[in-house]
Amino acid sequence: MQLSAKRTWFTALAVSTMLAGSAVTASAAESPGGYVALGDSAAAGPLILPADTSSLGCLRSLADYPHVVAKQTGAALTDVTCSSATTADFTGRQQTFTGPVAPQLDAVDTRAKTVTLTIGANDVGLVSAVLTCLNPLPGVIPSCANRFTAGGHDQLAEKIDAFAPKWGELLDQIAARAPEADVYVVGYGTYLPHNGCWPIVPLSAKDANYVQGTIGHLDEALAGQAQAHGAKFLDIRPVSVGHDACRPPSSKWFEGLIPTAIAAPLHPNKAGMAGIGTYLATTITT
Repeated sequence: MQLSAKRTWFTALAVSTMLAGSAVTASAAESPGGYVALGDSAAAGPLILPADTSSLGCLRSLADYPHVVAKQTGAALTDVTCSSATTADFTGRQQTFTGPVAPQLDAVDTRAKTVTLTIGANDVGLVSAVLTCLNPLPGVIPSCANRFTAGGHDQLAEKIDAFAPKWGELLDQIAARAPEADVYVVGYGTYLPHNGCWPIVPLSAKDANYVQGTIGHLDEALAGQAQAHGAKFLDIRPVSVGHDACRPPSSKWFEGLIPTAIAAPLHPNKAGMAGIGTYLATTITT
């Protein structure tokens, strides 16, 4: 998911915590793996320690779900997930705060046996939209759900539906590069329970339901494209129920606006990556 709205305050922290990561994930050019992980920050795990010092600008963690899957399955991993990635960054160089990184599709070739992919939230500006929904005074400050659905048109849903074919095209490109690989589209999780938990996560009940419903709509669009283009969709919403941002630190997988663990706001934390990765490791073939 997109981090640009918060990059200013955590860039300094990111640079310092990156130095804590002693292991380095090999680049695709150095060591193409049987398992290639692609995607945005929901897969990369920004700020989670230990950090991948091979690509500081991507804010990628060595404890992200691809690393959890690789450890549990014994797969040789090439992890090119990168925070703030959009679909365009799979074929073009992504600009990060430490400079450009190679297109993610450069990591995919005929040696790949398994590919996981988490993408889409940044394409439709989901996080920036959610930030406009933060509401310290529900009932006084108008609902963002009303704003986004004014005139009978759900603006975010329409953005998702309009962009969905691009995800299908991306899946076709992956299949062309790695025709023997099993390709898995990993969705976004259950970030919020029904009616949310204002003020812990400062969204009104209506807006919390709208935000999680929009995440669900994004997941369904991704699932439809996966089915239409020969990939498999892995829905992490059910397995993450009860681990939303409203839960105590001991059980939450997703952080709220003010993190209670070393992780980016509105993103999975280390426990979330471990839970998601463990679920995926029992599901995918590497």
